[in-house]
Amino acid sequence: MRIGELARRTGASARALRHYEKAELIASSRAANGYRVYEEGAVTRVANIRYLLDAGLTLDDVSAFRSCLDGDMPSAPPSGRGLEIARERLAVLDARIAAQTAARDRLARALGTESVRT
Repeated sequence: MRIGELARRTGASARALRHYEKAELIASSRAANGYRVYEEGAVTRVANIRYLLDAGLTLDDVSAFRSCLDGDMPSAPPSGRGLEIARERLAVLDARIAAQTAARDRLARALGTESVRT
């Protein structure tokens, strides 16, 4: 299938698919006209990439899961390394949330609206 079809079937943009390919998470061959051509299994790989990205992992994090991207990731038990990556990412997200909350609270105090939360 060509990139537009893969994009339509997965909900990923063509730009994102090219980005995943550059990161060596998916692969394509080239048709005689130069168009990218993907195998049917790319649909599952892209769905799993998006599943991991939606869970808060980065593309670099996802690369550690290359060997698992062709299976049913949402149903599979996580590996030890997978849990380690997820915990590391969760700590980073928690730190960012804490920093943003502190900044929000400082701004609210400066505006005299510290009790107002939206």
